[in-house]
Amino acid sequence: MNVSHASVHPVEDPPTTEGANAPRVRVKDVQGMPATLGGLALRFFQFLFAAAGLCVMATTSDFPSVTAFCYLVAATGLQSLWSFSLAVVDIYALLVGRSLQNYRVAVFFAMGDGITSTLTFAAACASAGITVLIDNDLSSCSQNHCAQFETATAMAFISWFVALPSFLFNFWSLASR
Repeated sequence: MNVSHASVHPVEDPPTTEGANAPRVRVKDVQGMPATLGGLALRFFQFLFAAAGLCVMATTSDFPSVTAFCYLVAATGLQSLWSFSLAVVDIYALLVGRSLQNYRVAVFFAMGDGITSTLTFAAACASAGITVLIDNDLSSCSQNHCAQFETATAMAFISWFVALPSFLFNFWSLASR
């Protein structure tokens, strides 16, 4: 009797993709990155709060007498110009349907966001220190514009708080390359 027998042929496991040979996966269009609606919203709020802090501080008559307040005006002015410029670029990219994931563009955005957010944070901290000095230590708020100083400082802190995610998303975009 001639009967065929089943035979077992060994099959090799496919190589795993974990480790050094893993393909790099790039996350696209994370909200908050340039050329997304989330990124445009972040830019808009950065501009809004920086411009509000700038206007409130600039309307006081005695801000030029304190260096920290002059620094706050300069930093929020730079932050508002930077945010407005990049908001225009984001609007253009969204309307045309372009991606801003170019390496040079991402480096430019990350460096600009890092510099402006650091300057805004430092200016807000310096202004907060002077405001506390005037209010608590010198008790001379009745002779100064403490409410305006505190409002401008708060707007600068909020502007920095909204600028920080933009920097982190752009830095993450660079790191994921």
